[in-house]
Amino acid sequence: MRGRILVMAGSDSGGGAGIQADIKTVTMLGGFAMTAVTALTVQNTLGVHDVMPVPPAFVSAQMRCVIDDLGVDAFKSGMLDSPDVIEAIAGVLMTSADVPYVLDPVMVAKGGATLLKDSALSTLKARLLPLASILTPNLPEAETLLGREIGNRADMVAAAHDLLAMGPRAVLLKGGHMQGDELVDVLLERGGKAEEFVTRRIHTRHTHGTGCTLASAIATGLGQGMALRDAVVRARAYVRKAIASAPCYGAGAGPLDHAAGMAAWVN
Repeated sequence: MRGRILVMAGSDSGGGAGIQADIKTVTMLGGFAMTAVTALTVQNTLGVHDVMPVPPAFVSAQMRCVIDDLGVDAFKSGMLDSPDVIEAIAGVLMTSADVPYVLDPVMVAKGGATLLKDSALSTLKARLLPLASILTPNLPEAETLLGREIGNRADMVAAAHDLLAMGPRAVLLKGGHMQGDELVDVLLERGGKAEEFVTRRIHTRHTHGTGCTLASAIATGLGQGMALRDAVVRARAYVRKAIASAPCYGAGAGPLDHAAGMAAWVN
């Protein structure tokens, strides 16, 4: 159940999201986490207070160095703040086109800070969406990608189809921002029908890093040879358990319990 997962994302000094959450998730699910840091953030549960970008050439150098020596079974990207960083990552991904790639289009932090420059959005659409094995946007991210509002479950299904038409081989549209006690995610693969996953919402403010964690969990499953749907199902179960047992750290949106369930996730 190993799986060498290379994550391209920003660092979260608070440890709840970004590279830190990615490493914890991959490790808990039995994979081997490797990283290419795209940005450094000054961050805690109350928000992102500053960002220091990493030069694009240094990001791609991290990727190539890891791939050349350790190899890679799946990629996952998170915070990519500029067109140049996106171009650098796309250039490396194109040399490993047979490796699964999970694209989490991180645009806004939990506290509202913008993490994707407006100038980078069109580059992300043109360069990374066509390379993605699966795109995992939340509702605000999907609305930004599509340029329209998504107000209900029917809208979510229509949005999943339109996002799929933008190039990825599959879409998991996450409904956590929708109001109500039900939480609905929509999975759509090329040539398939939309599948809705419905669970009861866990009412808590401690959900920092859920998107990063879910995407990395899916990438780990794909890197371990799981079918896409199976990887999604396991990832959703893992995130739900991590939310349910969150340690309640911090005065804002606290981190998940990435160690929830411990070794059960690798069996």
